[in-house]
Amino acid sequence: MTLPTRDLRFLLLQVRNPDDPMRRHEITCFERGFGLVPGQVEIFDLLRGAPDAKRIESVDVVLLGGSGDYSVARGGPWLPAALEAMVGLYEMSTPTFASCWGFQAMARAMGGSVVTDHARAEVGATWLDLTDAGRSDPVFGPLAPRFQAVSGHEDIVVTIPASATLLASSERVENQAFHFPGKPIYCTQFHPELTRSDLLERISRYPAYLPLAGASTVDELAEMTPELDHVGGILKRFLDVAFGRRAPTSDG
Repeated sequence: MTLPTRDLRFLLLQVRNPDDPMRRHEITCFERGFGLVPGQVEIFDLLRGAPDAKRIESVDVVLLGGSGDYSVARGGPWLPAALEAMVGLYEMSTPTFASCWGFQAMARAMGGSVVTDHARAEVGATWLDLTDAGRSDPVFGPLAPRFQAVSGHEDIVVTIPASATLLASSERVENQAFHFPGKPIYCTQFHPELTRSDLLERISRYPAYLPLAGASTVDELAEMTPELDHVGGILKRFLDVAFGRRAPTSDG
């Protein structure tokens, strides 16, 4: 019997400094997006090391999110062990959802390539188009063929892993979402866990991203950003697919 969502154990592999005010915010956003109760998502700090197989096996779902001050392209002494752990997620077929930094890290861990490119940075509401594979995918297919989602990145996945299938692209960045066929692993460059208000709160803490959005203030960014709550259905459909539940027939 499939466990109810609120009985699932979630582990967030987090890449944020101890004083980053978005540490708690990130957890809250994932809990809301998946329909969890407070405290259901545990944290493992990748800056201090990488989880071993026993730690991964103790949970049902692994999450990878944003990074604040860290970059897959620029790296760091802690990154090789973190990437090796992500290869382990693939090899163990651990249900995994990765957004933003996590998308880039999973791509690089599995043989893709990542670069920093401010000319292709996306911050704010980004228009995305489903690929043919995306339109037939049980997680992405219920979305409109063209939809908007929250983005906030300056690193770009130039090539996705050979074992992955591309699900969505934007005008500026081809590789926006992928999954691994036969594995319960989905990865998105955009943030399906963030709403418009979440984006504004996060950028208010990281004002250096404002110029990449073409805005000079958070208020100006707010005027440029519509409501985007509809993409939240991606997270719940991911659980349906990962745990063999019947996927919904419409977004929600």
